[in-house]
Amino acid sequence: MTKQSILILLLVAFCFVQATPQLDTLFVKYRNPLENASFMFSAGNKSPNMPVGVWRAKGNKPTAGTIVWFHGGMTSNNCQKGLVAGGALSKMMPNYTVVSASACKQNHWVDPSTINSLDDALDSLAKRQKKDIAEVSLIGVSDGSLGVIAYSMWGKRKIKNRILMSSYGESLGPAAQVAAQAPFKNGHWRFIQGGSDRLYPADKTVPWIQEFCKNVGTGCDLKFDPQGEHDWSYWENKHKDWILEIFSK
Repeated sequence: MTKQSILILLLVAFCFVQATPQLDTLFVKYRNPLENASFMFSAGNKSPNMPVGVWRAKGNKPTAGTIVWFHGGMTSNNCQKGLVAGGALSKMMPNYTVVSASACKQNHWVDPSTINSLDDALDSLAKRQKKDIAEVSLIGVSDGSLGVIAYSMWGKRKIKNRILMSSYGESLGPAAQVAAQAPFKNGHWRFIQGGSDRLYPADKTVPWIQEFCKNVGTGCDLKFDPQGEHDWSYWENKHKDWILEIFSK
């Protein structure tokens, strides 16, 4: 399977899937004093429907790394979803910088312009910090996992860790062929999957993940909860350790 084929499959898959850190103030669009948060738009993003928020460690302390967050429900009409989700993740990971775009309507993860917008935001942050951001970690839930795949294909930064929760890789094609793509063969992959996922049944998702991990040629593992549900809230409340563990290595 060629890289071009993977890109086409990503687009096809899109059609079938459904103490507070301080927020960086570059390209501020508006401020919410109730949450002590500002929101920014990346320089390359012309659409007002995809704001990009950047949360930095409290007190602008040196961060342990940078995480790019991809929320689920990328085609909903809620164009603030990523800003809420990014704020929540920043509280879980207060020592990290969190970058979170808000996908909605016609703006979605499976689009090179979206990935360019995220890299623009990272470029802006690096300039602000006067320190290069050469490496990032990626976290995605539900169809946000497509964002992890898309950044792995199109993003310009090295990837340290990836977490894909409640994902459906089978929509991309045979696992071994997807795993053969060169951009996927660096960094660590962690899949978090549930047996009670209302959208993606375990008998479909787990074999695909196991085959992918077998063939990807870099660190890859699956964390499975037989009672696990689909939504981020379940994993945040029940298996926060599975999310944090990968960042302790």
